[in-house]
Amino acid sequence: MLALNLPQYEAKITIKDGKRQIFDILRRSYVALTPEEWVRQHFVHYLINEKGYPQSLMANETAIQLNNIKLRCDTVVYDKQLKPRAIVEYKAPTVELKQEVFAQIARYNLVLKVDYLIVSNGIKHYCCKMDYENSCYKFVNEIPHYQTIAATEK
Repeated sequence: MLALNLPQYEAKITIKDGKRQIFDILRRSYVALTPEEWVRQHFVHYLINEKGYPQSLMANETAIQLNNIKLRCDTVVYDKQLKPRAIVEYKAPTVELKQEVFAQIARYNLVLKVDYLIVSNGIKHYCCKMDYENSCYKFVNEIPHYQTIAATEK
């Protein structure tokens, strides 16, 4: 797998039916090791270990429904009242983070109405804070610590 612009961690990788799998600490199971999953696992560990995100308040592959269409958010971060506060969308390291990726996460946010949208391909990471009052968003320079996300008023 490609080296990422994220801290390394000791990934648990196994082979099942001839295919590589990686342990997902949020789903507590092994999942197919795709380039996107490689990014997800590194980013989740980064959020937990570097930014103080509680593992118990994060979920991978969160199902939502938008206009009778079933969708899945890559990662959703909740506050202690279990309100969604951030959505994270991952792409493989070779995927350029273009407008389509931001449109995808914006569609998810029509349902969840979080305060932060985060996009990463493991090499580049973008985070924006929603400003619902002015119907816009602002990019922030770095991924916020959990206390910042959890303290944001809706």
